[in-house]
Formats: sequence, structure tokens, C-alpha cells
Amino acid sequence: MKKIICIHLYNDYSGSPLVLSTSIKNLVKRGFEVEVLTSKGTTGFLSGIKGVRYRNFRYRFYDNKLLRLGMLLWSQLTLFVMMARYRNTGSVVYINTLLPFGAALGAKLWNLRVVYHMHETTVNPPILKRFLKAVARRCASGVIYVSRFLQRAEPLAGVPSTVVYNSLDAEFVKQALDFRNGRHQKPRRFTALMLCSLKAYKGVDVYVRLAAKLSQYQFLLVLNSDMESIRQYFADTDLPQNLVIFPSAKSVHSFYEEAHLVLNLSHPLYWVETFGMTLLEGMQYGLPVIGPPVGGPAEIIRDGYNGFQVDQRNFDSLVDKVNLLATDQQLYDQMAANAADFASNFNEEKFVEGVINALSTEKVQQIPSVELAA
Repeated sequence: MKKIICIHLYNDYSGSPLVLSTSIKNLVKRGFEVEVLTSKGTTGFLSGIKGVRYRNFRYRFYDNKLLRLGMLLWSQLTLFVMMARYRNTGSVVYINTLLPFGAALGAKLWNLRVVYHMHETTVNPPILKRFLKAVARRCASGVIYVSRFLQRAEPLAGVPSTVVYNSLDAEFVKQALDFRNGRHQKPRRFTALMLCSLKAYKGVDVYVRLAAKLSQYQFLLVLNSDMESIRQYFADTDLPQNLVIFPSAKSVHSFYEEAHLVLNLSHPLYWVETFGMTLLEGMQYGLPVIGPPVGGPAEIIRDGYNGFQVDQRNFDSLVDKVNLLATDQQLYDQMAANAADFASNFNEEKFVEGVINALSTEKVQQIPSVELAA
């Protein structure tokens, strides 16, 4: 590989650009030449990475469906054209998520190796998902899945695949370990934390209801959105006083340092999580976690060991599990220790090795998967 071209449609502070940023930093560290193609005029985890060259294209999200479709098509036409500059370079095109289909088609035209990093299973409308998967099947030389669930749910027939579980970058792990080893005092009031997008299917409304029900505890909600959008979303909602809401933040360490518990309340029908980065971040801080019993979270939450698997629709069970962790100190301490121990399975070296193997494997064969220890 002479050069790796990393492509992500929309740079923000969500999970998929975070994972890609970890890949990019380690590829640069290992001497690869890396270019990043992503949205113009946005900031996120892909911003300001040292040692890479940026090429930006116009893309933004619109609430209006026609404008959104038009913007997507324009961005993909741009990416298709941009791929011509890499012809005859031997570059590998590393596409993050299914959406940048224009890059895949352009790379295929110029006989460039294409590797997808698949994070999503929920893509709407269904006809768009079918189209994106058809392009990926036609263009991809390999695909990286973030969980075994996703590999089973979204196979690309005939394309070699591997499972590489996400990891946290070394800087995040170091800061979390420093905090855990420093014997810092947590707030005396039991504090729950959820970090997610400002979407109903992410469980935002359920979390607000949970905070209202458990008024004796503190609830922190960090949303990948700006304050104006947050105000509009909750304009007709009577928010409980024990709930504190924050807009998107580049650094989330202070939230984990204050929390005792991390939740993911995505709806199992409308948004199946394929991994659960915030759950892993919480475990790295030695925090028990609660998440859905389906998808990727079911692979990283060992029910009753490092947290609980709870369907957000089972509200009474959700209340009971939060109460149990808040009131049973012995159980909490054991789960917290288990969570920290389990997080060590997701080390950066194992992740980077899996990504590099997938990017460099030339033969059409099954790429070995990175194993998750029990």
C-alpha cells in the first residue's frame, strides 16, 4: 500500500468518525501516507489529525428529504470525480460506513482496492439501503464489521470480511486509567449518564422519563447537537430538575468522571446498535453499563457481570436495575471492577492490527477475525 484514502461523509462527534480517527492516527504512526476526504466546514473527531492531508467536499444534513437527497447525490458525484486523482497510484480506498457510494464507484472505475468499514444496519429508506449494499458488493475487495451481529445481519455476498471490534485510542485509555488510579472522589449523589444523538429512537425521551421517575438520582444527558436544536426538541417537555443536558462536546472525560453508570437506550426495533462506543468508554472508566439486549451491545454487555441488558420498552425493569446499582454497594463495586477488566479486551493494538490486515489482504479469502476474549 502506497497511500490510504480515508473517506467519511459527515464529520461530527458521533461514533463512526471516532472509530475512523483511531484508525487514521495509528496508520500515520506506522508510516502510512494518509489522506482524509470528509465534509467541508464541519468539526468533529476527524478534524485536525496530525500527519494527514485533507480534501473536503460539500455536504450537510437537511431535515427536508428532497434537499437531503440532493445534497447526498451532489456529494457523491464530487467524490466520484475526486477518485480520478488516485488512478495509477496503488492507493487503497478506505470507506467508513455504507453512505459514500460515489467514492466506491469512482475507485472501482480506476481499479483501486476498496475496503469498507461497516458500522450501520439501520439505513432508511430501505431502497437506499439496497442500493448502497449493491454498490458495496460490486466494488469492495474487503469489509470490516464492528460486531459479529453486524456481520451476520448485513453480509456482502462474495466479499471477504472480518470482525474488528472497536477500541478506544491510547490517549483516552490513559486518561481513564489515570482517573481510576488517582482515587478521585465521585459525587455523593448517584449519577447516571447517557451520550447519544438527539433522536427519539436513541431513547432520549425514555431517559427523560427515567430521570423523572428516579428523582433521588442525578441524570446527565450529552447530545450530539447544538443547544438551539436541543431547546426546540424539548420545547413542549417538562424536564425534571435532576436532569442536566449538554450539547455535543469534543472531550467527554469530565462526564465519565462524574458518572456512576452509563446507559444506552436505543429502541431495539427502530435503531439496532451495532456496537456501543459509549458503553465501552464507560467500562474503561470502571462504570457498569445498561444497554439493549440486541445487536452489538449484547456482545459487550455480559448480563449481571459488567452491567445489564435491558430493553427500553421494559421501563419497570430499567427502573429496578438503576435502583439496584445505586443501592447495592457490594454489587456495584463488583460490576465496576468487572467492567474495567472487560474493557481491556478492546485494546488499540488488536484493533489496528485487524484494520491493517483488512486493508492489505490482497487474496480473495476470508480475513481472520479479531477475537473477543470471554
